[in-house]
Amino acid sequence: MKLNKQRGFSLLEILIAFSILALSLGILLKIFSAGVNTAGVAEEYTAAVQIAEALMAKTGVETPLQPGEYDGLEHDKYQWQVSVSPFQFAAGNLDASALPMVLFKVKVTVSWGDRNARTDARQVELITLKLANKL
Repeated sequence: MKLNKQRGFSLLEILIAFSILALSLGILLKIFSAGVNTAGVAEEYTAAVQIAEALMAKTGVETPLQPGEYDGLEHDKYQWQVSVSPFQFAAGNLDASALPMVLFKVKVTVSWGDRNARTDARQVELITLKLANKL
């Protein structure tokens, strides 16, 4: 009778198991880091949209609704610009001078990131129309 049977794993089997484990963990970490990065970008877009909506709401209430542009910086990161211009009707048969109101096009642009690098530069733009009484 031969009782010299080996038990356990060989060194080669252990190395292969660790290689598979390391490869699997590397893929999982890459997936999780991509998810965290996407969440960060989504948070930046949400902040930019909130800034743009706040500026849009202020236009005509806190700031006068008259043609012009103004800009600024929010949270030391988001550059914004508000542009107000008279809206021109496309229909040729409508006489806008007979109307008691004036229609303005309000465009709010919020940008952030490195403008020189294509991948890091991001921008949100909101456009609406607002009515104002004729003076």
